[in-house]
Amino acid sequence: MIELPVSCVLLRHTQGNVLFDTGCHPDVATDPEGRLGTLAKYMRPIMPADDHVLTSLKAVGLGADDIDVVICSHLHTDHCGCNAFFKKATIFVHALEIEAANADNAFDRGYIKADWDHPLKMEIFDRQMDVFGDGKLTLVPLPGHSKGTTGALVKLDNSGEFLLASDALSVRANLDQRTSPRNSLDVDQFLKSLDEIARLEASGVKIICGHDEAQWASLQKGPNAYS
Repeated sequence: MIELPVSCVLLRHTQGNVLFDTGCHPDVATDPEGRLGTLAKYMRPIMPADDHVLTSLKAVGLGADDIDVVICSHLHTDHCGCNAFFKKATIFVHALEIEAANADNAFDRGYIKADWDHPLKMEIFDRQMDVFGDGKLTLVPLPGHSKGTTGALVKLDNSGEFLLASDALSVRANLDQRTSPRNSLDVDQFLKSLDEIARLEASGVKIICGHDEAQWASLQKGPNAYS
């Protein structure tokens, strides 16, 4: 068994509060089979019942209704499980992820309709997108892990530029060794996305992996977050 962290990122912008991914639904802690079905055989969250994005937001003085934008890096269950709680937010998701999540084999690929199929306002995109029009938050398609996997290029006032790579780079070793994990949908696309991530890093962008335990332990989080 490999233990990996599941994360969400809060971004504060002058035009609103943004969440990059929403993590696992709280029910996976208490009833993983009920929420995940047979996927629970392969992905069993190790988390207390209160270890989810809503609790994390509360710790910094925010609730679900304070979130204006939710960016779904993709629609696998560990990245969009709490979408339903953000009823006032606009949900950004790549068009190819919607297509994949509606495919006949979607469940086998890690998509669960209860995670993402809700009557929420959605912004569907199919190319690189500047969310607020000021260059502070740019969505960068990085396919390979899934059809519509998307990273977020974030420019902070004091801490510089970051790429939230999600599962386009789950662990640092894939970039260092230029290897594709076994769960990649399209290896060729994954490696091309790695090339883009490497290019961004060479330009000075700090790369945040999707599930790298060692990196996660080293990051500034909560009240001490980057600014």
